[in-house]
Amino acid sequence: MTSQCSSWKFAFLLAAACATGCGYHVAGRGDRLPPDVKIIAVPTFTNQTKRFRIEQQFTAAVVRELIEATHFKVVAEPDDADAVVQGTVKNIATGVIAFNQTTGAATALQVVVTADVRLVDQHSHKVLFSNPRYIFREEYQINPNNSQLFEEEGPALDRLSRDFAHTLVTDILENF
Repeated sequence: MTSQCSSWKFAFLLAAACATGCGYHVAGRGDRLPPDVKIIAVPTFTNQTKRFRIEQQFTAAVVRELIEATHFKVVAEPDDADAVVQGTVKNIATGVIAFNQTTGAATALQVVVTADVRLVDQHSHKVLFSNPRYIFREEYQINPNNSQLFEEEGPALDRLSRDFAHTLVTDILENF
């Protein structure tokens, strides 16, 4: 009984020592951001594409991800924040990636969005994070029974904007 108890104590102490001293931390804490950053502003992104409201869709996804995945307060106005996410949706392109070999009709498309994003410290004006060429892709199938070629592009852009926001917030917090 004593050796069994000793091995449990040893295992517990080893796990506790590793958890506190081995560099593990909870994802999404923002440990790599300055400690005075508590409020992040996410003003509406700039849209350099011809796609209507794509900037609003991407801005909303980033706001949602920051609220759900971090402890930061999120606001719209830069004057009310410690740091500001500045984003520009630079390009959106859709292309055929698969064809029906019999009819030659498109069966799958891919939408590609390119964005430029920065996180700027409002106090020091230092750029805390920057990626001028964020590129995200999402594939979607074409309904062969429907004459509307782009009926699935909207849901594909929804998925893409969520993936973009998740990756952006992770990159900002972990500073990759």
